[in-house]
Amino acid sequence: MVRIAAVGDVHAQRGAAPTFKADFANINARADILAIAGDLTAHGLAEEAEVLVDILKGVNIPIVAVLGNHDYHQRQQEEIKRVLKSSGILALDGETAVVEAGGFNVGFIGTKGFGGGFGMGALPDFGEEIFRMMYREGVNEANKIRRGLETIKADFRVVLLHYSPIKETLHGEPPEVYAFLGASIMAEPINRLGADLIIHGHSHYGTEKGTTSGGIPVRNVAISTMGRPYTVYPLGG
Repeated sequence: MVRIAAVGDVHAQRGAAPTFKADFANINARADILAIAGDLTAHGLAEEAEVLVDILKGVNIPIVAVLGNHDYHQRQQEEIKRVLKSSGILALDGETAVVEAGGFNVGFIGTKGFGGGFGMGALPDFGEEIFRMMYREGVNEANKIRRGLETIKADFRVVLLHYSPIKETLHGEPPEVYAFLGASIMAEPINRLGADLIIHGHSHYGTEKGTTSGGIPVRNVAISTMGRPYTVYPLGG
């Protein structure tokens, strides 16, 4: 069995380290891998990424992360990724990573994802160019997921996102904002190619557990949704 501790929307900022350090104090004994589902920083500042690194200094298990919309706010996303990678955190943006843990290889396909809506209400490739640009961004993110799933070889495969690929884990949010919280286009390659677990954040007032139409478990791990610093999800147990 592999135990994946997951959390999203940490929103690290100056002064936050002491509180959060206590929250992660027992994680090394409880989990084999830590997955962080975006919004690592509060305002998209590289110095806030340094606060996160300080928070996680006592975490000795492998850490895999993706960026969220907050992390792009100041256009410092490349600096944020450099801060994370320099501390040993696997910061994925369309890349894959295989982590050895619990006697298994766990393959992560990580990307931010994007909004755009779900099913019949999804944004189409039609109309004004600005909306078509948004549609193409969703397609680009879905293609990152597809390429990762087509290439990665591991005992377990985990898709790590910020935006949600299903509506079910958004229940609790106003329906008017669903299109800004995720897109069903991201679920299409996952249902087709398969995965063992999908992890996302971004939906602060949503629902923790859901399933894609293909039966793949989805977990919304935003801190405010879970009501706890992280949740451990076992694979293979």
